Amino acid sequence: MWLLGRLAPDHKTIADFRKDNGQALRKVCARFVELCREMGLLATASVAIDGSKFKAVNNRDRNFTRAKVERRRAQLEQSVARYLSQLDTADRQEPSEALAAKVTRLTEKLTKLKEEMGKLAASEKQMFASPDQQISLTDPDSRSMATSGRGSGVVGYNVQVAVDTDHHLIIAHEVTNSGSDRAQLANMARQAKAVLKTETLEAVADRGYFSSPEILACHEVGITVTLPKPMTSGAKSDGRFGKQDFVYLPEEDAYRCPAGERLPYRYTNEEADKMLRRYWTNACKNCSIKAQCTPGSERRITRWEHEDLLDAVQQRLDANPLAMRLRRENVEHPFGTMKARMGATHFLTKTLPKVAAEMALSVLAYNLTRAMNILGIRPLIAAIVA
Repeated sequence: MWLLGRLAPDHKTIADFRKDNGQALRKVCARFVELCREMGLLATASVAIDGSKFKAVNNRDRNFTRAKVERRRAQLEQSVARYLSQLDTADRQEPSEALAAKVTRLTEKLTKLKEEMGKLAASEKQMFASPDQQISLTDPDSRSMATSGRGSGVVGYNVQVAVDTDHHLIIAHEVTNSGSDRAQLANMARQAKAVLKTETLEAVADRGYFSSPEILACHEVGITVTLPKPMTSGAKSDGRFGKQDFVYLPEEDAYRCPAGERLPYRYTNEEADKMLRRYWTNACKNCSIKAQCTPGSERRITRWEHEDLLDAVQQRLDANPLAMRLRRENVEHPFGTMKARMGATHFLTKTLPKVAAEMALSVLAYNLTRAMNILGIRPLIAAIVA
């Protein structure tokens, strides 16, 4: 600072540089991860995967979904009815200057409300024309997403990361505008495997990533995943036996129910691009605990053709009950650090490509800091120069 006489680039210069060099910034971020691998910091083929919602430069009032449009229209109609009622009351009163001023004010408010309803109708038309029936007027790529708080949400982006379990370095990341993590597991795991240049990879994620096709896609490329299965059984919620209470017998290709009866295989059909095997028994009608099992004539069990992969996932989780705790310690640390550094915890740029470049800068800064803390500054500079 002394040598340069406090000469520093203007904030606009920095902003333009980031805007004009997004692809290069992402490449630098990826190259630094490669350098970390070359320095031996990514020796373990194990990652934790998670996603976090980051706010966009888009106020919630500037984002429209079907529910928001209907809610806003109802509010406007209530306001119009209230002002019209006040005008009717004014018409029945004796004329005066104060009353005339009130009528003028109410008329102006009604005019503004009608303009608002016209704008809302135009926004609704754009919304229905959108593929996902949602639009954001400030940042067109941002989307309304639910967050962990009940009834809460954010207009922003869903940032996915794969973090190495030894040093908490971010191996791979991706900015998406999908509010769900359900279809992100295989993509992030494959990216991490490619960066690590390993034949096999162990990946751990939370229950939000549980998806049968995603687990199969990971298995096919040598990625072993560990994650809990969401408890969505309607039978369990009603106080009846769930599918997990039925034991699969592979040597017989049948299920054993809680009453000890066998449910043999009956037939296979395709549903939602999955081949599903069906099992049931005719002994249900005479069962003493039928009321705890099914309200129908018999209890039927469905088994996916690759269900053994899901069973293996559960077995790994049962064998390592601390896996979810370690995942949280590994992957939530980077998100907390990056959001704290961003200050207001929202992106400053608009549209997906620019937001991706901004995120690459944040990831690069985080990984640089981690590498300096692990190796020290001089060894890191020497490795970069070499």
